[in-house]
Amino acid sequence: MSFGPPPSQLCLISALPSREVGDKVRFLGCVTSYYLAAGQLTLEHRLPDENRSVRVIVDVNLVLESLGSDQTRVGEWVNVIGYVTSANIKGRDAEKPTIQVQAILLWSAGPLNLQKYEVSVKALDSERN
Repeated sequence: MSFGPPPSQLCLISALPSREVGDKVRFLGCVTSYYLAAGQLTLEHRLPDENRSVRVIVDVNLVLESLGSDQTRVGEWVNVIGYVTSANIKGRDAEKPTIQVQAILLWSAGPLNLQKYEVSVKALDSERN
């Protein structure tokens, strides 16, 4: 019997709309905006084989003390571990699903091979199913 918090599930941003509110997730995304007053980062990651992207609004208020400019700058890639707080909310672009996540940990991705990351996560996801 485990008494600790549940482990996070690694997934692509495009898989977040299928997650339930309360699920603990880990994902990689590209910063498209940072709204300082609300403590919200907006992340996206469009896969080449998908015709639409998913927008994730990440509440970073719990991690503000450790947040640096390299994690809020538009175009930067960041890793997020957090909990889904709402799914498929209507945003500015009705065609683009929007998910909200409460971050409990966020760090810069640094240099990465995005294609290898996508292939690895897809392979891991297919093993789980």
